[in-house]
Amino acid sequence: MPELIIDARPADLGHGLAVRRVLPFARRRMVGPFVFLDHAGPVTFEPSIGRKADVRPHPHIGLSTVSYLLSGAVTHRDSLGVEQVIRPGDVNWMTAGRGISHSERFEDPSAFADPGIELLQSWVALPEADEEADPAFDHYPARVLPEGRDAGVWMRLAAGEAYGLKSPVKTHSPLFCLHATLDPGARIAMPEGHAERAAYVVAGRIEHEGVGYRVGQMLVFGAAGAPVLRASEASTLMLLGGEPLGERHIWWNFVSSRRERIEQAKADWKAGRIALPPNDAGEFIPLPEDRR
Repeated sequence: MPELIIDARPADLGHGLAVRRVLPFARRRMVGPFVFLDHAGPVTFEPSIGRKADVRPHPHIGLSTVSYLLSGAVTHRDSLGVEQVIRPGDVNWMTAGRGISHSERFEDPSAFADPGIELLQSWVALPEADEEADPAFDHYPARVLPEGRDAGVWMRLAAGEAYGLKSPVKTHSPLFCLHATLDPGARIAMPEGHAERAAYVVAGRIEHEGVGYRVGQMLVFGAAGAPVLRASEASTLMLLGGEPLGERHIWWNFVSSRRERIEQAKADWKAGRIALPPNDAGEFIPLPEDRR
């Protein structure tokens, strides 16, 4: 049986862009190095309305953001001067290190057309030795990511290693992140060789040991065995996990092994010491009020 079942909580990023927030969870803050997972959409908007859902420039420290689109298009801009459109199947891997800011804009008029925008965004904590590394950004188009097929299962490895596949995406610790689709009745075993593993149901319905699980639920497993998931209907899964890195403090968009580093990041953003994207510096998200 899974160690834990996480039910995603509904959240709104603004102007109707609804998300299912999976991690962090009160009883499980991390799975391997993954400290955050949002599932946005699918949602359709008129182009004029969709632009209101733009995510203005905001900061990060101590993590890598991983953006993976299932449909639509998003334009990324960051304080390194990078501008990159991400499309379905691509991976945008942004390492914040000591500090970066970025925006996510829905500028493509077709971004919210049927079937709408659907995005999985995760955050991967950095090992302590890399938390203050120079910020970096890497884009990997879908064509360079390894894929596999077997008995009604298709998979694309977004990052790390699993099922004998190895992604070219540069990571800082052992992990895996995999997009899989299953035909009705198809089965997939969780990849072995990882201390912590999870399966998130993006679409459809799956079963494990006779129990059904629906969209928005994450099954969390330890290292033992190879738990088998069966698709009750056509289904889409995101499988992820890896080696744990130890406790991490999370506040807003900041992640660190040291609580005092979070306080420094708050002060830096408030004082303007974290640069804005040079080609998107007209506005930004201010530091939220700390209600603790």
